[in-house]
Amino acid sequence: MLAGLQNVFRIEELRRRIIFTAAMLAVYRVGCIVVTPGINGNVIRQFFSDMQGTMFGLLNVFSGGAMEQLSIFALGIMPYISASIIFQLLTVVIPALERLKKEGSEGQKRITQWTRYATIGLALFQSFLMSIALENGQFGQGAVLEPGWSFRLTTMITLTAGTAFIMWLGEQVTERGIGNGISLIIFSGIIVGLPSGLSNVFDLVRTGEFDILTVIVLGVIVIAAIAFVVFVERGQRRIPIQHARRGDGGGTSANMSYFPLRVNTAGVIPPIFASSLLMLPLTIRQYSDNPTIQNFIDDWMNPGDIAYNLVYVALIIFFCFFYTSIMINPDDVSENIKRSGGYIPGVRPGRKTADYIDAVLSRLTLVGAIYVAAICVLPVMLSQYMSVPFYFGGTALLIVVSVSLDTMGQIEAHLVSRKYDGFSGTGRVRGRLSR
Repeated sequence: MLAGLQNVFRIEELRRRIIFTAAMLAVYRVGCIVVTPGINGNVIRQFFSDMQGTMFGLLNVFSGGAMEQLSIFALGIMPYISASIIFQLLTVVIPALERLKKEGSEGQKRITQWTRYATIGLALFQSFLMSIALENGQFGQGAVLEPGWSFRLTTMITLTAGTAFIMWLGEQVTERGIGNGISLIIFSGIIVGLPSGLSNVFDLVRTGEFDILTVIVLGVIVIAAIAFVVFVERGQRRIPIQHARRGDGGGTSANMSYFPLRVNTAGVIPPIFASSLLMLPLTIRQYSDNPTIQNFIDDWMNPGDIAYNLVYVALIIFFCFFYTSIMINPDDVSENIKRSGGYIPGVRPGRKTADYIDAVLSRLTLVGAIYVAAICVLPVMLSQYMSVPFYFGGTALLIVVSVSLDTMGQIEAHLVSRKYDGFSGTGRVRGRLSR
């Protein structure tokens, strides 16, 4: 491990990419503390302090604490994620978009550009609703210093520009840094809250509100959960593929390769997409002045409620299957295997091979979906059976571990390609983004 860390800084390109990534994330963290003009920050912070463990608290986690201060990055990257969901769903529904996606890099560039436009439109809409909610006192009385259209327009421009800048930062990190930029931005927002969470636990232990035995048990659960996530994220089902090659003497020889299928093919996308969709009730609550609607959302759509978690689990399972179907098409895989002169032992080429891959992938995706849903509802179990006084995010845990593995996998690929020892010394660390 130590040798691997030393090797990282011996490669000029890798060192430059890591420094660039760290610099961009530092810029993002600075922007998270720049308060939106016309806001009384003390009122906003008090509101989110009282709303820990609710959907507002979850929204604050995904914004990296920017929502708590209502900074220029308060909307975070969620409008971009929502726009991505919309276009991925439309790609399945609209044949023209499906054909465009199959055109390769040029078609994907056009879809990406439309996603950016949709992100700006969603950010303008959400920032307008937020300005109305602030003026109506839904974030606390006195949150706005000077209400009116001047404040609304300023808030819309500021928050939309902040989201566009975050989107640009993420793309720059993906292109010129190391790791996936959007994922790393969410990752940094989660990590920055860990010190304060640990500090709160120590304060509760010191004041006697939380006993040391419970802390130890909780620590064991967290370590076990991390180990379990790492184990499953690196797990895969390898489908054997046999290729017949003609030798120099005129005979044929068999060469075996494998087509790997991950247990969790969709990665962190399903919980992020599901969380993004569940932000919609919160948006409706901000815009609505109807007490009945507000009370219904408060009572039934908070992270600790059983109705919320049932919907959350259903959405996670749906997006696991949906995103996996987008990433892996059994018909295309079967055709590629046939073109390369290969076949799966015991399975006929063509339609039988596609059906076999589809059956294996469906069973594997079901296991992965149950695993992701179980990890993401872990906070509810902790709060109900251990009375944990803070929100331990299963979604956050999954994101942190998955993004860490992906980033390490990319660094490992750089090291191994230049004949350096990786972190494990064997080059076996593989992230979701590395092949």
